[in-house]
This record gives sequence, C-alpha cells and structure tokens, in this order.
Amino acid sequence: MKLASYNDGSLDGQLHVVSRDLARTARADVPSLLAALQNWDAAAPALQALSDRVNNSGDFPPFDPALCMAPLPRAPAWLDASAFLNHGRLMDQAFGNDPIPDFETIPLVYQGASDDFRGPMGNVEFPSQADMIDMEGEFGVILGHVPMGTDAPACLGAVRLLVQINDWSLRAFGPREMRCGFGFVQAKPATGFAPLAITPDEITPHWDSGRIHLPLHVWINDRPVGRAHGGEMHFDFGQIIAHCARTRHLTAGTIIGSGTVSNADRAAGSSCISEIRVIEKIDQGTPKTPFLSYGDRVRMQAQMPDGSLPFGTLDQRVVPA
Repeated sequence: MKLASYNDGSLDGQLHVVSRDLARTARADVPSLLAALQNWDAAAPALQALSDRVNNSGDFPPFDPALCMAPLPRAPAWLDASAFLNHGRLMDQAFGNDPIPDFETIPLVYQGASDDFRGPMGNVEFPSQADMIDMEGEFGVILGHVPMGTDAPACLGAVRLLVQINDWSLRAFGPREMRCGFGFVQAKPATGFAPLAITPDEITPHWDSGRIHLPLHVWINDRPVGRAHGGEMHFDFGQIIAHCARTRHLTAGTIIGSGTVSNADRAAGSSCISEIRVIEKIDQGTPKTPFLSYGDRVRMQAQMPDGSLPFGTLDQRVVPA
C-alpha cells in the first residue's frame, strides 16, 4: 500500500491511502501515519483493506501531491547513514583525506533533526546562498519498534515502509562541524520527502537483501544530473538499523536514511552537487558546477522499469528565508 499525509493544519497531517497508479486517494480512519506505526499490527489490516478498495474502484477523489506534507511530518528519530561507499571514496580522493578507520565494516551514521520534515512540493527556505546549498538524493526506511541489541536480519523485519528523501545540506558548515566531532547541526537543515511512504511489497522484486534496487533520477532546473542505482548500497538497511540499535531502542516511526545514492559507474551521474564537484576536481583539476541559488529547482523520482513512480515526485524550489 501507498500512504500519504495531507496537510490538515495539524502537526502530523491526516493519513490517506493512495492508489498504486497515484490517481485516487481515500482518507484513513487512523488519524496519522505516526499513530498507525505506533499500533501497526492493529492498523495495517484496515489500511490494507482500504488500499485494496482504492486500487479496485474509481469511486474515490483524485490524489493531489500538492496537498501532501512529508509522509511523517515529524518522527521520533531521524538517523542517516553513508552506505554508498563510492561517495565517500570520491570525497577522500578529491581532498586527499586518509580513509576513515573501519570504513567498510562499520556504518557511518549521524542523527539529524526530526521535528520539521518538508513535504514534496513547493519552496524550501535557506538563510544565505553563501552557505553552499546542496541536495542529497537518498532512500530510507520507516521502522516499527526495534529493541536494543536486535541483529541485522531481525532488524529488516522491523521495516514497515520505504521512502524517498532529499537530505538538504549546507556545505559551508560541514567541515567545521565534522572537525568538532559533535555531529551536524547547521549543516543539515530540514529534510525533504517524496509524498508517498510505501510498503515493501509495492516494489517487489526491487526490495531485496535490504536494499531498494531502483534508479533515483535527479534533475536541477530540468537538467538531468543523476540516475544512480540503489542496489549498490554497501551496507544494507538491516545492518544500518542494527548498528543504530546496538546501544538503544528505536521506537516506532524512526526513519533511517541510506545516504547519498552513488554508483562507481560515472555514467550514472550523481545525486548531490558535492559529488559532481569532486568528480570535476578529480577529472579536470577544479570544480565547475555551482551550488544551488535562490530560484533553482530540484526534482527527484525513483523509477520502476515500467516508468511508474512508486514514491511519487519530490519537486522543490530554493528560496530565501
């Protein structure tokens, strides 16, 4: 099933079920997606029954992504990994960094703000163009409850929904915050989400081995810049979740991100401007592609082989705060 949160003026939005072809929608009896996740065993069967009706009948209102908030407008936790090692290797190569110890065996994860996620369409405000505004196309999962110490295979069983993400970044702040060792704050403003959170069966067989095996197409001002494939994740979501749950419980509604989708094949392009710039630095001696400016538009779509869009479209414009 496909789930969306319509903006009804509340903090969590009103939960809606959306048809597989993104044509129709129906309001769910559960007030919000967070409420559904917190009582998933009871809520899921009724949501699935409503999904079946929406898919099999034309007698429902049209789905309007412009009314959508993020599927979870706020969440108990937002933990973002860097699971595509090609991205990190490119950064190290461009800047002459020493490899991070255990880079290939222990996932890199930071904890971001989870109280103000952005919806799929419209304007995203930033305080200054000098902050080096960047996007990061990612995939993610939304969890049920994960007890502390759960192993990776069991962690995959806690995946309730899959999502598509734009992890907005301000690169001017990143180097200092990384040197401090306390993690990102200013470098990571509010994260954006495509309109739909989907159950893994919606993309069968492309949800496999804890990875989303689909290309993520990215455009800047209608210019295609990337179509990297999610199957190249080094760490699968089960491993990342287990890493995060090593010393704490993860409550229902926690979101785990994959990090920037990145492929070794340069023909796949890039899912963030920083990666485009480091490739330019490596290949041409200097970066040429600018970071985003006010008025620039970023669009992202994961695509199935038949061209359908399982998460809908994330289409946002950069504006001054």
